[in-house]
Amino acid sequence: MNPKYDLRLLEAADTSTRLRAAMAVGAEADPELVRVLVARCGVEPDFFVRDMLTWALIQLPRDVTVPLVVAELDSANAQARSQALHTLSKLKDPATWPAITRQLLHDPNDEVRRTAWRTAAGLVPVGEEQQLAAELVTELGRGDRDVQLSLSRALVELGDAAEAALASGLSSPKPKVQAHARATERLLHDPDANFGALLDEAKRAVALGPQQVREQHAHR
Repeated sequence: MNPKYDLRLLEAADTSTRLRAAMAVGAEADPELVRVLVARCGVEPDFFVRDMLTWALIQLPRDVTVPLVVAELDSANAQARSQALHTLSKLKDPATWPAITRQLLHDPNDEVRRTAWRTAAGLVPVGEEQQLAAELVTELGRGDRDVQLSLSRALVELGDAAEAALASGLSSPKPKVQAHARATERLLHDPDANFGALLDEAKRAVALGPQQVREQHAHR
């Protein structure tokens, strides 16, 4: 066994040991280790170790790495799908765009869905932003605050395409969808704003209705 890395250490009980092992494997950049790294991504319990596994993968030749990572998108294991998407976001290979399917954008698992939104927004080809934005806005109002923030950030990355697509959400009869759309629209114009505060304000506005909001402003 090559003394520079010991693959058994990737399964060690100690998190720090696994982290160092992943770093050593990445430094070695041995294409024969791609399958081992990809498989480990699907079962590694620690976020930082998973990130190091992704770092190790992007050190390797893309013609070897990309097909195996893309294949993981069809895995029954949600973590494998999510980590594969994360790795693709780091590889930034335009050729992988077709692999980001509608199914992934609407995955039943929150973490997979969030990672798919971010990856899609980073990989979308010029000219397809509007179509992606229209797909993403169908997810407005879904999930907890963290999930909603992830969607809003992906839409903000799409810029003008997102602003046009948000119209359907702004007129939605569903209060949660409309509030999320309002907060996202505000975030588009002020990306550094506190999303939680924007969402709370939007929820109040939707609950009060436009007439009461106007009356409140008139009495200030």
